[in-house]
Amino acid sequence: MTSIAYAAEGAAGGGAAGGFASFIPLILIFVVFYFLLIRPQQKQAKQHQAYLSELKKGDRVVTKGGVYGEITGLTDGVLTLEIADNVRIKVARDAIAGPQVKEDAKSEAGGKEKKAKSSGS
Repeated sequence: MTSIAYAAEGAAGGGAAGGFASFIPLILIFVVFYFLLIRPQQKQAKQHQAYLSELKKGDRVVTKGGVYGEITGLTDGVLTLEIADNVRIKVARDAIAGPQVKEDAKSEAGGKEKKAKSSGS
């Protein structure tokens, strides 16, 4: 009776090798996700942290809430932004989304698009 059990085990394949082979697609999916999603996100977060640590007085920034302002004072965790003449607000350093995009750059990009559209028709 025991010989039948040994024969059935041998016919099933090499137990450990078969189990590892079934995990190969899962491992490949994880590698693809790492290189396409996780790694670029970590790189972007590291760049944003470096930007936040290099903020100084006079920088023009945009908050995550969409408030444009100029930094007039800063501490370790709090920035004071001047959003209008003599109107200052305090925001957390983490609330800064990035640098303020200059209006000239926007209007130049818009002008180029309009020229391209008008020359195409």
